[in-house]
Amino acid sequence: MKRKRHTPEQIINKLRDADAMLGAGKTIGQVVQQLGVSEQTFHRWRNQYGGMKAGDAKRLKELEQENARLKRVVADQALDKQILQEAVDFLGKA
Repeated sequence: MKRKRHTPEQIINKLRDADAMLGAGKTIGQVVQQLGVSEQTFHRWRNQYGGMKAGDAKRLKELEQENARLKRVVADQALDKQILQEAVDFLGKA
């Protein structure tokens, strides 16, 4: 089965639709089938995006991307520091 990535806005809209369907008396199984996602995905989305507005979800994704970028920068700096320290240690022994 082909995987599809949903944007945060799409997820929020699908969760709103799911709440409406659940309110109308449909079961979770019927709702996830209608949405075209697995039950596990539905519950993960609910835990992550439940109660958010579309703008909040978009901001969350942006912050997660920025956090990942900053983690890479810190890892690169730590590696540079380690290399420089090894060079200093080597030159100090010579």
